[in-house]
Parts: sequence; C-alpha cells; structure tokens
Amino acid sequence: MKRRVVLPSIAAILAAPWTMNLSDLKNITDGFAPGPRMPVIFVGHGSPMNALEDNAFTRGWKEVAKKLPVPKAILCVSAHWLTQGTKVTAMAAPPTIHDFGGFPQELFDVQYPAPGSPEFALEAQKLATKTHIELDHKWGLDHGTWSVLKVMYPEARIPVFQLSLDYYQPGMYHYELARELKSLREKGVLIVGSGNIVHNLRMINFRNPNQSFDWAAEFDAKSKQLIETRDIKALADYQKLGQAAALSIPTPDHYFPLIYALGVTEEKEEIHFFNEHLVMGSISMRSLVVG
Repeated sequence: MKRRVVLPSIAAILAAPWTMNLSDLKNITDGFAPGPRMPVIFVGHGSPMNALEDNAFTRGWKEVAKKLPVPKAILCVSAHWLTQGTKVTAMAAPPTIHDFGGFPQELFDVQYPAPGSPEFALEAQKLATKTHIELDHKWGLDHGTWSVLKVMYPEARIPVFQLSLDYYQPGMYHYELARELKSLREKGVLIVGSGNIVHNLRMINFRNPNQSFDWAAEFDAKSKQLIETRDIKALADYQKLGQAAALSIPTPDHYFPLIYALGVTEEKEEIHFFNEHLVMGSISMRSLVVG
C-alpha cells in the first residue's frame, strides 16, 4: 500500500491524544475559515468494477465533478464501513482497502493514495455534541469511497476522510448525526454518501442486466418522491414503506448513506438527480446532487 505523509503536526497530536486538551482542539479547528457552502452528493456506486470502466454511470460521476467547486476535503459516508458506535478516520495517509472478492487482479491493484484529513476528523468529532465519534487510525478508504473518487478525482490530491455507519442504530439516528455535521459544508468539505437506494444482491438478475424487477422500480420511484418532498421521517422509517421497500432494503448498509446526504442539506436547496437507472434487476444507481 502506498502511503503519503502530510500534516505532521496534526499526526503527532493524534499519535498522543492523551496530551490534547480542549484548548489544543479549539486552536486547531478554529483555523477553518468559512467559505461558500459546498454541495452534497449521494452516489449509487454499484459494482467496484466501475472504478475501471467507462460507462454511463462513471461518465455521470465525471460530469458532476466538473461542475463542483474544488473542495478542501471530502467526507465520505460509505456503505462498506459498518461499526458499533460511530468512527471517523483520522490518519494522515489512509490505506486503500480492497474489501471484496471474486474480481480481477486489476481491481485489487488499484491504489487511491489521497491524503487523509486529521484536522477535519477532529472538527467532525467536535461538532457531534450529541454523539461520541471515535477517532480511528485503522480503517482507511474502502471501495465505497475510492471506486467513486478515483473516477471523480483521479489525481487523488484532495484529502479524504470517512465516517462509519453505526449498524445498530435506526435511520433517524443517522439523520440527526448528519444534522450536527452539516456546517462542514461551510468550511469547504464535500460530503458524499456512497451506497445504493435499492440494493438486493440475492435477487440480482444476471440474465437480464438492463431490466428491473417491478418492486425495485416501485421503490426507486417512491424514494425519489419522498426525497423531493423532503419526507425524512418516512425515508428514515423505511421499514414502514411496504413490501417493495423490504425487498429493496434487505439490510440498511447501502441505504443509510442517503440519509446522511439528506441530513446535511437544507430544505430549500435544489435537488438534481442523475444516473437514474436500475441494473441487474435489483440495484438502483440513482444519484443526486444537492446545492
């Protein structure tokens, strides 16, 4: 794994957290100057092979990236980092994690050597006054993050840090935590939710990859309607949305990143959908930009 060492003063502080007091933390995070509010993205990431392919979805990601302001850092909430409690990566050089199997060696050879952002990790921890966020030095960038960012920002120069999903918490917990983190947008952080609104791997239809099951199309359309009307309660309580939702979200790992993306936005901000397609019968690639 390739590592790049940056921000040695921050890394030194994090290496010895018992020496830090509230004054130290305030001095670090008070240096973030407010600026124009960054947009928010939710990306239906689909197969990790998208990191290597040129297709309609990756072209959609590239087009969105071209229209965005250049972020100071990127916070990604990926479907592939599930924890008990909430964590944020706080290392200066996060490793590239190949958290999958059965794919070509070319995919395992991919590295995304973006620097981390220990200082923004500290800022996220400070902002979450209702929830304890643990600083993490072991995870890195999983494929929910790098398979998308490799396409959007191939030079890997923008610092990237990840927020984990507390798998044992309900949808509204994730929404309320996101609300506490939304001011990161004012400080130049692009917040990216990476998952899939409809994600049922057991029901994948390899014979007709361009067709979708009726229940998948039903819930994809229903979720779009609820997003447009900002019905957060209904989206967070997805278990109450019927059989189509139950089939579309057999487990919430790929769905919760959407809740974070909506949680850091404001009601009056415009929502733009892209990559509005279903693939393999049971995967929605629906993505959106807010702001």
